[in-house]
Amino acid sequence: MLAQPTQRDWKQIARELEAILDKQGVVRRKEELLTYECDGLTSYRQRPALVVLPRTTEQVAAVVKICDRFSLPWVARGAGTGLSGGALPVEDCLLIVTALMKKILKVDLENQRVVVQPGVINNWVTQTVSGAGFYYAPDPSSQIICSVGGNVAENSGGVHCLKYGVTTNHVLGLKLVTPSGEIVEVGGELPEMPGYDLTGLFVGSEGTLGIATEITLKILKVPEAICVLLADFNSIEEAGAAVADITQAGIVPGGMEMMDNLSINAVEDVVATGCYPRDATAILLVELDGLAVEVDANKKQVAELCRKNGARNITTASDPETRLKLWKGRKAAFAAAGHISPDYYVQDGVIPRTKLAAVLAEIEALSQRSGYPIANVFHAGDGNLHPLILYDNSVPGALEEVEEVGGEILKLCVKAGGSISGEHGIGADKRCYMPEMFSEADLETMSWVRDAWNPKGLANPGKIFPTPKTCGEAARAKMEMVKQVEGVDLF
Repeated sequence: MLAQPTQRDWKQIARELEAILDKQGVVRRKEELLTYECDGLTSYRQRPALVVLPRTTEQVAAVVKICDRFSLPWVARGAGTGLSGGALPVEDCLLIVTALMKKILKVDLENQRVVVQPGVINNWVTQTVSGAGFYYAPDPSSQIICSVGGNVAENSGGVHCLKYGVTTNHVLGLKLVTPSGEIVEVGGELPEMPGYDLTGLFVGSEGTLGIATEITLKILKVPEAICVLLADFNSIEEAGAAVADITQAGIVPGGMEMMDNLSINAVEDVVATGCYPRDATAILLVELDGLAVEVDANKKQVAELCRKNGARNITTASDPETRLKLWKGRKAAFAAAGHISPDYYVQDGVIPRTKLAAVLAEIEALSQRSGYPIANVFHAGDGNLHPLILYDNSVPGALEEVEEVGGEILKLCVKAGGSISGEHGIGADKRCYMPEMFSEADLETMSWVRDAWNPKGLANPGKIFPTPKTCGEAARAKMEMVKQVEGVDLF
């Protein structure tokens, strides 16, 4: 349910918000509001009516209660690094920014958990506990700037999600502010709690069920040994076959990433690692961790499997500095795309590993037909693709064309037995493609859950689910259904 725009006394609302947060906690000037008009998906923009910067759970709850009283739609935002338009403001909304909620509230090494506010940067968690030999596993490429609250909202992953899972696998409990402004706690400090798994329900709900204001995270002990292998290949098919053989051998790497030639040269131009051969069609990065004897045995087997599938060269690194150098290019891949193109449009789909070569061939054919180059960077181990469609937004109609290309890629993923999102979420960007993956009954059931938590539709309205107003494709599909049922030509 999408809240309808209405006439509001914004001066009165601002005064009430300032009474809670003081004047510094409320952003009102139009030029300052421009900072918040989009997230990492910059092709969609909408200026919020007001922005608030709370510091505590109680302040968030008081702000949300004002929204509830005035029937004011609101959107939560963390660091603004999301790539699906999940933190995109809607017209005449309040944007609740958690960037100042950046305290690490509790570190419990004995029980391997940390409690943080949502504005804490992902990488700060590992930095806090690394001296004691622990780390936080979920590591999005943007981990040095993305916040934990946003990771929870989008159920973010990262290069280590193959072995260790995504954010939901590392969240034990949450303190939440519901869309009515109530403060509730779900989950706890134990891995399994009785009752409904409301923690699992909330993680990945993209701000439509409320705001997490305290997050209890699970941390892990640093492995005894870590080794990274970089193998380069003459073809995507060879690299894909190596991925399949590694997993079929029963080896579960900490991470397994692939990049194509366009991405390789982009990162070498920008980062200059000197490790990625520019003439390679594809490279495969495989990180192995665990007991030293296990890592040593797996390293030899992975190298053999890569050579069997045509690897030209294999580089290995066990020391932290060289490992970091091998990963540096992959972590900088999205940023490097900006060096070779004025703009790029990134998608996030998932396919079975066995369909990797076939789907990439179809993506290349789509690139040739559309005339837009596509650089491919992906979590090869779990089939999570990140195609970057390169274009120039100053060319009229280019954005609309690449959005269509991105939609075709998502349809390819679903057709191959995959998903329209692996870790970036649905947001405003992919809501029109939800019917490609879910039936009408599926979507209605999800909406029931959302409406039970968010009955007024004020929390992040218009996200995740398609509506005729927001999705022309959905509207056309609905009209076509009516036409077939009634036997009337409406066009």
